Amino acid sequence: MTISSVINEQLALANLKQDRLREILTRLMAYGVIVRDEDRVEQLLYDDARRIEGLLEDYFDVAGFRLHHDSNNQFYRLYAAGAVVDGLPEDEFEATPSLRARVSPDFVAMALALRFLYQNKLNSGDIQPQGEALVSFEEIAATMQTQLKRPLPNGMGDKMALLAELKRHRLLSYSAEFAIADEDALLAIRPTILGIVSNDALSAALDADGVVEPEATVQEADE
Repeated sequence: MTISSVINEQLALANLKQDRLREILTRLMAYGVIVRDEDRVEQLLYDDARRIEGLLEDYFDVAGFRLHHDSNNQFYRLYAAGAVVDGLPEDEFEATPSLRARVSPDFVAMALALRFLYQNKLNSGDIQPQGEALVSFEEIAATMQTQLKRPLPNGMGDKMALLAELKRHRLLSYSAEFAIADEDALLAIRPTILGIVSNDALSAALDADGVVEPEATVQEADE
C-alpha cells in the first residue's frame, strides 16, 4: 500500500479531501501555528485538523517536526527538529536552526518581555478563560526597559509594525481599533508564547540584560 493510499484512506474516514489536507499543512508550514479563535478561517482549519490529528502527527513526524496540540487553549503549534519546549519531552532529533524563523532583535526582545509578563500573570492566577493575559502597552515598554534594558523602536509606525509581527506569529491579539496612545487599550498575550520562549531562554536573557541571539531564543517553524 502506498503512502498516498494510506492518506486517502484516513481522509475518507474523516470525510475530508486532499485539498483540505493541503490547506492545513500549508498553513502550519507557513505560520507554524493554527489558533482556533484567530478568525473564522483558522477556526475551520483547527476543527478539521482535529479530525485528522493522527495523520498530521505521523506526516510531520516522518519529516522530523513535532506537532503539539494544546486542546485547552485550542491551538496547534509546529516545532522544527530539536526545539526546546517547556512542558514537552526532549526532542530526539538534532536542532535545525535553518528552519527557525528569521526575526529581528526587536521581535526577540518583545517576545521575551511578553513571556516575562505572561509568567507573572500566570503565577498570580490573572489569566483569562481563553488562557490569555491582558496587559497594556506601557507594561510591555516598562518590562523591556527594566528587565531587558532595551528600548522600543522610536517611531509610532515602527512600534505598531512590531506589534503586527507579533500578532502574525499568534503571540498577541488586539482589536482593530487598538491604539498605543490609548492608555485604556489592552493587548492579549496568548498562551502560545510559552512554546516560543522557554524558561531557560528567558532566564538567560534576564541574566544577560536581554542580550540573547534570536536563534537561541525564539522557537519557530515558519519562514
